[in-house]
Amino acid sequence: MQKNVFVGNLARPATVTGAGDRAVARFTLIANEYAGKDKDTGQTRERAVAIQFTAFRAKAEAIAKNALKGDQLIVDYRVENNDYEKNGETVYGYNFIVEDFAFGAPGKEKRDQFSRAGE
Repeated sequence: MQKNVFVGNLARPATVTGAGDRAVARFTLIANEYAGKDKDTGQTRERAVAIQFTAFRAKAEAIAKNALKGDQLIVDYRVENNDYEKNGETVYGYNFIVEDFAFGAPGKEKRDQFSRAGE
């Protein structure tokens, strides 16, 4: 059994196809992670990690309806192979499937939306 968690910010709003039991949302989360120290300056370096996730049914609709670009999501996910053949060669790939999620900190767009609502 896998147990994977990724915390990141939405690169752009989730796109949804279908509805109800056929709803599928695809979205990309980006997080910065430690990438060592610069040899010359001693400054901490970071690198961006971006993962495209897929959510289904009610989870897909909830993410698409409530999350804006920049919003933080905490995602529990599983990894599935999506291998296929191309020109007689096997191409290996993966899908990152949302098992559960939680909304984290709001991004700039949502904070701006909240401040306009309070005016």
